[in-house]
Amino acid sequence: MREIARRAGVSSATVSRVINGSTIVREDTAQRVRKVLEEVQFIPNPSATTLKYGRSKTYGLIVPDMLNPFFAEFFGAFEDLLVEIDHEVLLTSAQTAEKLLKSIRRMLMRQVDGAVLMASEFDTQSVEPLLRRRVPLTTVDRRTVHVGCSDVSIDYELGFAEAVRHLVSLGHTRVGYIGGMKGPHTSEVRANAFKLAIRGAGLTLHPELMRLGNYRVSGGEREVTALMKEAEPPTAILTANDLTALGATHGLHRLGLSAPRDLSIIGLDDILLTEVCQPPLSTIRTPRKRLARVCLEALDFSKANIESKGVQLSVPTELIVRETTGAPRRRERTSKTSRRKS
Repeated sequence: MREIARRAGVSSATVSRVINGSTIVREDTAQRVRKVLEEVQFIPNPSATTLKYGRSKTYGLIVPDMLNPFFAEFFGAFEDLLVEIDHEVLLTSAQTAEKLLKSIRRMLMRQVDGAVLMASEFDTQSVEPLLRRRVPLTTVDRRTVHVGCSDVSIDYELGFAEAVRHLVSLGHTRVGYIGGMKGPHTSEVRANAFKLAIRGAGLTLHPELMRLGNYRVSGGEREVTALMKEAEPPTAILTANDLTALGATHGLHRLGLSAPRDLSIIGLDDILLTEVCQPPLSTIRTPRKRLARVCLEALDFSKANIESKGVQLSVPTELIVRETTGAPRRRERTSKTSRRKS
């Protein structure tokens, strides 16, 4: 810093102000300092900045599963936003409460400026260490807020309603569902969105056609095999995420069947794989870039209002029709029983 100040003909304090984006330095002076910084390829020490100013310019991101492409794509979108504001992201995953506590400990050691928790299966008590230290927090799809903690919900109800209307327009009346595993709050939210969509379309809800999956290919393959062995199998299914839908497509193939000829399938998330798989998957899109931006907005709100309850924000979904949905192979019964609301 002293050498840079000497070369630029300014004080070390002025160099520090330029590095930290202060507006009190005259522009011509700031440009002279920045030119020297560029010449010597100066890289600030983040640890020193954290110690001096009590901020790390780092946000934490906790996801439930690193292997799920949706979270990898969200991470990319979130990191792009942080780069724009000269911040970085500390990424961790948490499949267990013990691992979550370790992740939070890492974030506290790094003095993160805020954190986004995408793992909805953990109760609020698990993140108390962050809130006690006045670290702003944003959760995803918990649909509840607390002091210092905002939430961003994903409007699954909108997407599921649109998807079911699409299936009804094709002639489907017997629609099944493969959800996530029991436990995470988001599994319940998605299942309830499916039920609302079925009832809203005037269809009968068939509990025997609602199965628990695991948000992975294996769960989709397992449960579609069981569904197709039902005495009256569904002619269409919705799934809790795209990996489940891809597993269902694979499971059909192993049975000698295919989508949409034998079963229409609609996924959820619109990960990049859905466009290139065969056949391309119809799905409900959760826009990652918009979700990342709204999560950052929620963090900014809690950061500015750390003593107040956070804000509840929402991100819409959208049906993307591709090639795994079509008219049912056999015309279903259209009696009053099959069309009445459950």
